[in-house]
Amino acid sequence: MHNKKLSKYFDYKVDDNGKEYLEVYLRGMSLLRLSATNKGTAFTEKERIDLGLEGLLPPHIVDLEHQIERLYRSYQCQSSDIEKYQFLRAVQERSEVTYFALLENHLEEMMPIIYTPTVGKAVQNYSALYRTPRGLTLSPLILDRIDQAVDNYPWNDVRMIVVTDSSAILGIGDQGHGGLAICIGKLALYTSGGGVSPYHTMPVNLDVGTNRKELLDDPNYLGVHLPRISGDDYFNLLDRFVETVQARWPLAVIQWEDFAKDVAFSVLERYRNKIPCFNDDIQGTGAVVLAGILAACHLKGEKLSEQRVIVVGAGAGGVGVAKAIQDGMVREGLSREQARRQMFVLDGRGLVVETINKDSYKLQVAQFEDSYQDWPIDGDLPGLMDVVSNAKPTILLGLSGIVSLFTQPIIEAMAKHNERPIIFPLSNPTSNCEALPEDIIKWTQGSAIVASGSPFSDVEYEGKSYVIGQGNNAFIFPGLGFATILGNCKNITDEMVLESAYTLAEYTIEHYVGEGLIYPPIADLQNVSIKVASNVLSNAIEDGVSSRTDLTGKDVQAYVKSRFWRPEFLPFVAGKELTEF
Repeated sequence: MHNKKLSKYFDYKVDDNGKEYLEVYLRGMSLLRLSATNKGTAFTEKERIDLGLEGLLPPHIVDLEHQIERLYRSYQCQSSDIEKYQFLRAVQERSEVTYFALLENHLEEMMPIIYTPTVGKAVQNYSALYRTPRGLTLSPLILDRIDQAVDNYPWNDVRMIVVTDSSAILGIGDQGHGGLAICIGKLALYTSGGGVSPYHTMPVNLDVGTNRKELLDDPNYLGVHLPRISGDDYFNLLDRFVETVQARWPLAVIQWEDFAKDVAFSVLERYRNKIPCFNDDIQGTGAVVLAGILAACHLKGEKLSEQRVIVVGAGAGGVGVAKAIQDGMVREGLSREQARRQMFVLDGRGLVVETINKDSYKLQVAQFEDSYQDWPIDGDLPGLMDVVSNAKPTILLGLSGIVSLFTQPIIEAMAKHNERPIIFPLSNPTSNCEALPEDIIKWTQGSAIVASGSPFSDVEYEGKSYVIGQGNNAFIFPGLGFATILGNCKNITDEMVLESAYTLAEYTIEHYVGEGLIYPPIADLQNVSIKVASNVLSNAIEDGVSSRTDLTGKDVQAYVKSRFWRPEFLPFVAGKELTEF
């Protein structure tokens, strides 16, 4: 993938016989201190001699497979989820390959630890848990030296950047410097689930201050101890970040992560036609929810265009979901107006209505005022129960971040009008979920099709087991990002995002809907990502977004598989130039 030396510390090479190896420019203890070059006890005898490692390691040589077995036993001994999180982060900081091999072998078990819901706790306690630096942090304090800070990053060929300003982390809001943990977790999924080499990735925190008083008052808080900047000062920092990244890594793709709704749409629109970028909360969430609904509709023998949908929550995620479903309905033949009329988005004030709403980003999914003129309502705008009772929706989606918002009367009203209501309480982390899946199953007498944002165990109800699908963005963003990288795409279009949704739905229908599932198991994430990347890349080539015309008419899926990074220890060869570490 790379077009220049990966790092001043090492480089990927292929010999005359086509065998891969790593040329390293470190020796001795320095080699063991860098996670990218540390094989630990797996260094061979020849490598130990050639690279100055004799006497620095236990004498018994242990291969990667046995290293993983030993580490997994230690992992199982950790007594809490946050201890497991810290254990895995420590493994990553010791040896990148070992970490990803361990993760790949136990992805379904470990994903809730490295990502939601446990990563939420890691974000909240970031300063207390801090051990080892990772990623890049840019702040207004170094605005004049951002070029120098970017040059300090050790990887020379960054292709995937996940960046946050930490203003809207999951459902827990402004978390200041702690948001970096989210970016680290997302990139772990890009590698373990999506095949992107970790040596081409970079997590970034734009530490623009925080308005959370308990952080500002905490002397141990590691972030900028100033209120959040906004307006021109904020966008000056973002512009400098984007310009500097483009200058050093012109092929890099940027994923905007956990930006508050008041800037998320502005940031996306500001840069989407300048660089290949997307907002996972808006577009990734929209795509994964649309895919789940398409699979659920197939399960019911119905079309998306026949559905009436409530989306509770009009932030980045809620509006993104509503827009994606609207796009899907239009793809099935509805006019844009009709798709809007079948979509009911609610915010804290009630139904989002075109003539009343003042937030421009909501207008594309706002309801028409005449849609509720005949409804008997108590206030100025219909509330959730008003919409459920009068619109008789077939789908109820929660992206509000409000725990227990979906009460028993609301769920029972959904079941009254539908033989099989589709109900997704999607807010993360688990403590913010609109309703527990077991309650939804009970209140609908087992008729509801349920998916959640966080992982939940199967629900047992009256002798039957109900699998709770997880509408996890990880089914979308690794494949979408990998396709953009492989395609050298100039931007990420709405068509590429929509293609990722339909690919996930088709994959689920082909492999899992027969078992009653509307999302694949996490254990199948790599196969899902390969399929998503292949179809999105083909779409980008066809639409002229990708410069990879050499792949036209070729087996794109075979190409994607050939570029998929795997965690394995390559042979090491000492480079002629040595680098001080």
